[in-house]
Amino acid sequence: QVQLVESGGGLVQAGGSLRLSCAASGRTFSSYAMGWFRQAPGKEREFVAARSRSIGTTYYGESVKGRFTISRDNAKNAVSLQMNSLKPEDTAVYYCAAGPVMAKTRGVYDSWGQGTQVTVSS
Repeated sequence: QVQLVESGGGLVQAGGSLRLSCAASGRTFSSYAMGWFRQAPGKEREFVAARSRSIGTTYYGESVKGRFTISRDNAKNAVSLQMNSLKPEDTAVYYCAAGPVMAKTRGVYDSWGQGTQVTVSS
């Protein structure tokens, strides 16, 4: 497994932007597919975005397509989530996750960060 630490959350007005970062420990970061999930109070954890082990393929949840971008830097053992045009419904705790393959299903991922809070005010 890999250790993950998220950062970059905060409070932003609707229409604004935030960039979340996830730092990974270990020398095998490039062998993991990376994902972002979020969980709002009283709701299940929801898929947001994922990126394959190589730098090419990405998946996005329907609610964030066109607004969020996931990127990774294997040399820095890091993955980021650029969030633009934020909406109040994007408010949630955002989690970084690592797994053997890219997927929209949380069960595929076997390493999780502690989460970072994103709050979007209207």
